[in-house]
Amino acid sequence: MKLCMIGCGEHAASSHGPAQALYAGRHPGVVLAGCADLDPDRAARHRERFGFARSYSDAWAMLEAEHPDAVVLVVPDVATCELATRVLEQGYPLLLEKPPGRTPAELDRMAAAADKGGHGGRPVPHQVAFNRRFAPLVREARDRVASLRAAAPLQHVHYEMTRVDRRDPDFSTTAIHGIDAVRFLAGSDYARVRFTYAEHPEIAPGVADIFLDAVMESGATAHLAFCPTAGVVVERATIHARGHTLLLQIPMWGGFDSPGHLWHFEGGGLKADSSGSPGAEPYALGGFYAEYEAFLGDLAAGRTPSPSLRECLQSVAVAERIRQRESEYYA
Repeated sequence: MKLCMIGCGEHAASSHGPAQALYAGRHPGVVLAGCADLDPDRAARHRERFGFARSYSDAWAMLEAEHPDAVVLVVPDVATCELATRVLEQGYPLLLEKPPGRTPAELDRMAAAADKGGHGGRPVPHQVAFNRRFAPLVREARDRVASLRAAAPLQHVHYEMTRVDRRDPDFSTTAIHGIDAVRFLAGSDYARVRFTYAEHPEIAPGVADIFLDAVMESGATAHLAFCPTAGVVVERATIHARGHTLLLQIPMWGGFDSPGHLWHFEGGGLKADSSGSPGAEPYALGGFYAEYEAFLGDLAAGRTPSPSLRECLQSVAVAERIRQRESEYYA
C-alpha cells in the first residue's frame, strides 16, 4: 500500500509524521511514497525525518507520479475543502484533518466529490481525523458508556477544554474537537444547543469563553465549556449514567493530565481505573496512531472507514454557530 502526504507543516510533523513512520515500520507492505508541501525545503525535511521516498512542491505532480493507494491531507482549514475535493474527485482514498470544512456547505461539496470519484456505487473511502475518537482512553470511556446503556441510560456529559493564551479570533476550529467528542461519547447527536459567550476584547479581538448547554437526541443533557485563555492545558469529561460516573482526563500535547486517566465509579465505589501508558508518545496517547490503524486497516480489509464526512456534518454545523456567535442550534 502506497501512502502520500499533502501538507508538511507543524501539525503534520508533530502528530502525523511519527504515526506514519511507526505504522510503516510495523507493516512492511506500507510504503511512504511521497510527501508534498508548497515549501520544498519543508517537504524535504519531512521526507528525511519520517522516511518518505520522495518529496514534492506540487501535490498534483506527486499524485500523478506516485498513484498512491491512500492520501493524507493536513493543511490549513481554509484550504481543506478545495484540496480534498480535488483528491476525492480523482478517486484517491483520503484521511483529512479536522475541521472537515468550515461550513456544512463545504462539507457537502467534499462528500459530493467522494460520491463522484467512487466506483460501483460506493463513494471514495475517506476518514476525518477527529483524533479524540481514536484516543485509547476516550474509546474505553465510549465503550463503557455503550455497555451500560440498556441498564443505566446516559444522563449527562460535562466536557471542559482549557488552553493558555490562545488568542485565536475563531476558536471554533479547536472547539470542534470537544463538540465532536461529546457526540462520540454520548453515542447520540445534538437535538438542540444554546450558546453563551463571555467576550474578552481586552485580550484580543474575537477571544471569548464559550459555553454550550445541549440536549442530545437520546434525551441526555450536556454542558461544554471552552476557555482558551485559562491557566492550564486540560481536556476533561465527566459522564453520568444511572448509578455510574466516569471521570476522563484526556491526554493532550503538553497537557497537565498527560498521559491521561479514566475512573469508573458505580454506586459510590471505584469499579475500574485505567491510565495512559507512561512514557508513551503524545501522538499515540492522543489517538493519531490509532487513526492510521483504523483508516489503513479498513482500506486493506475493504471496510468503510469512519467517521465519514457526512457523519461529521453536525459537528461542523454546531462549530459554525460558534463562529457566527449564534445563540441557538436546532437539529
